[in-house]
Amino acid sequence: MSSDRRKFAPSVARNRDFILPILRRVLPATGMVLEIGSGSGEHAVHFARHLPELVWQPSDADPEALDSIADWVAEARLPNLLPPLRLSLMQEDWPVRAIEAVLAINVLHFSPPESTQALFHGAAGVLGAGGVIYCYGPYRRRGRHTAPSNERFDEWLRGVDARFAVRDLETVEAEARKAGFHLEEIIDMPANNFSLVFRQR
Repeated sequence: MSSDRRKFAPSVARNRDFILPILRRVLPATGMVLEIGSGSGEHAVHFARHLPELVWQPSDADPEALDSIADWVAEARLPNLLPPLRLSLMQEDWPVRAIEAVLAINVLHFSPPESTQALFHGAAGVLGAGGVIYCYGPYRRRGRHTAPSNERFDEWLRGVDARFAVRDLETVEAEARKAGFHLEEIIDMPANNFSLVFRQR
């Protein structure tokens, strides 16, 4: 029986090399990055390996995900990749301080709607001036899906959990503004996804 608890997410291989150039451009040269909902842990390994001047802090709320991340971290043996933290978006105090950026890749649509507000509220408490939040995933624009595939994905999400859904980009932006962030960039990505770059005012 294998003791390897690593999980493999096919979406990581599809999107990581499109996300990486954006992170190179929008993240600070040095400092700590907190990844919310790190899932399998594959993104954390990939980005920590290619952005060695940044310290990468993966996190998740799911115990199985934390096991997978821990094993990926142990296998990678990267000096800038930390063991995962247990962190839920809905918890009041995040167990990190003085970080430069927050990443949420494919998180908001797999979370209850109140998690959107919680993401920006929590990030505002740990980011310094000019801190960055990077969000990746599908979004509706002006109340409409941007592609039939996203509409089908939205139906599937709601079938998994009635609280899950492809979020309205305008709603996400409004919650960001309430917490003191402005939407700096909207970047079209493959497979009808978007990269959203928010910066603290």
